[in-house]
Amino acid sequence: MSTISLQRDQSAVTLKKEGPPVQGVVKRGLEALGNFAADTAGDIAILFGLMAMVMFILIGAAVDMGRWLNARDQTLAAIDAAVLAAGRALQTNGGDIPKAIEVAKAYYAQNTKTRLPVSNDTVNFAVIDGGGSVEAKGSARIKTPFISLLDPVGHKFTTLPLLNLDDSESARARIATNRNAENNLEVSLMLDTSGSMDEFTSSGNKKYIDMRAAAKDLIDIVIWADQSTYTSKVGLVPFSGDVRLPTTLFNNVTDAALPAQRCIKSGAVVNCSTNKSVLYKKTACVAERTGSNKYTDVAPGAGNFVMANYTSDAVCEQDKTTDEVLPMTNDKNVLKARIDTLTPQGYTAGEVGTAWAWYLLSPNWASVLPAGSQPVAYGTPKTKKIAILMTDGEYNSTHDVNGLKNGLSQSGANANGDSSPVQAKSICAAMKLKGIEVYTVGFNVGDNTTAVDTLSNCATDASHFYNATNGEQIKQAFRDIALKAVKLYLSK
Repeated sequence: MSTISLQRDQSAVTLKKEGPPVQGVVKRGLEALGNFAADTAGDIAILFGLMAMVMFILIGAAVDMGRWLNARDQTLAAIDAAVLAAGRALQTNGGDIPKAIEVAKAYYAQNTKTRLPVSNDTVNFAVIDGGGSVEAKGSARIKTPFISLLDPVGHKFTTLPLLNLDDSESARARIATNRNAENNLEVSLMLDTSGSMDEFTSSGNKKYIDMRAAAKDLIDIVIWADQSTYTSKVGLVPFSGDVRLPTTLFNNVTDAALPAQRCIKSGAVVNCSTNKSVLYKKTACVAERTGSNKYTDVAPGAGNFVMANYTSDAVCEQDKTTDEVLPMTNDKNVLKARIDTLTPQGYTAGEVGTAWAWYLLSPNWASVLPAGSQPVAYGTPKTKKIAILMTDGEYNSTHDVNGLKNGLSQSGANANGDSSPVQAKSICAAMKLKGIEVYTVGFNVGDNTTAVDTLSNCATDASHFYNATNGEQIKQAFRDIALKAVKLYLSK
């Protein structure tokens, strides 16, 4: 048998023959060894393995980012919803902070129920700015199992924050309760105090009791405490068969030449010396305005005064001073005290009430109104003018040219020749053209198509008309109007 032995002599390899020639075998062996060394197929496999690992991490990272973005969006939306809900709660619960915080927490929990699992969620809520804002603070993080592979030693990427760590993403809802609504607000509130308001509703209360509660609730929402930047004011217009005015205002808007008493017979002024049996006396109340500007807000003056009301005993239907018109004020206590004294009696001269709801908002009447109650010009930036007209039935009372009540008479002898509903709708149409937003509230008007038609036409649009049937519904109507009037927004 032949063998081949390899001997290494420094850098040379020599062959020593021990048997038959083996050059061919050696050559083939060396070629095989060289081919093995030159083969790169293994490199590709290794590179593919490394690239596959990178691709796996990148795809996983994309999955992690998708999960993070989804959870982040849901968290931010839940926070926004929570602070807005708490803001509304403060507006409607009389400023009860603990209850508002409970509302915020409940909204946040409800809106994150379907969110992907997170860790370390410390989001919480607080009422700040003296009750003027609701703020969300805290953080939440989501686990990132794939991204964490990028740093398996330091574990820097095991979770990602859903909110920025700085203050830039803290959510804050600015509200009008005890603050402002980022605009000035002028509101006139016309309240029906006719005799039918003494009736009971299905809720068990008399209508005027429910009306009082609803009106005071609205006052709490639309009048805020801090009036330093933006102001909010409300004026009251109680009405029945006429409208009563404070003495100074009465003297400013009626003709001073009118006598304290006069004799009127069959619609004409007669000599009192021979007709004392038809003596009528001027009251503290007013009736419609007549003439070419009867349905406008042209300033009162010669030819444009409103009619004074005359009765046989100098007592008008709004016979109490507590039933007087209250020009706009931001004093909640004064407004609520006046509302609490309103008592029902008389007919329903809705056209007179509607006119005075306009006059309290009209800059043309500013000169006859008290300082602090004077409305600003139409179109003043960041100022809303709103008239709220509330009644429990059909407008049914007008006056003749001498200021005598016609009672249920709607044509013929009345001063303007139009029925009470027609006059009211004409005033509303002109008021809306001036940019005043008009809300109307019917209270238990039932199927009175005339009342519904009048209120529907007076309202700015269908969404501004409310038809309440009981105490809870009228409160909800007034509250809805108040919340629409008061701007609630996210400041961050």
